[in-house]
Amino acid sequence: QVQLVESGGGLVQPGGSLRLSCAASGRTFSSYNRGWFRQAPGKEREFVAAISGSGARTYYADSVKGRFTISRDNAKNTINLQMSSLKPEDTAVYYCAAGQRTRWSAFDIVPAAAYDDWGQGTQVTVSS
Repeated sequence: QVQLVESGGGLVQPGGSLRLSCAASGRTFSSYNRGWFRQAPGKEREFVAAISGSGARTYYADSVKGRFTISRDNAKNTINLQMSSLKPEDTAVYYCAAGQRTRWSAFDIVPAAAYDDWGQGTQVTVSS
């Protein structure tokens, strides 16, 4: 099992930036894919971004492509999400996710079911 703790959320104006971090502990392996998801009030949890074990591959939801950047530091067991040009529709609770998959395909990185462990979430509110 992997324990995940997100940080960095907050209130930001439209067009602003935030950097989310996720610290992992427990059974962590640098070869596994990692992801970020979000859930807005009244909506289902949705995929935001994923990164391969080495960090060489990344994949983004169309809604955040070009604005968000996912990265990881395997030496520090952290996953980051740099968010820029934020919009009110980005408002949600953001979760980092860890699984045991190494294959890089949409089936293995997009569905929430591809991940086994989740953080408690961090609130991001984009409002003027």
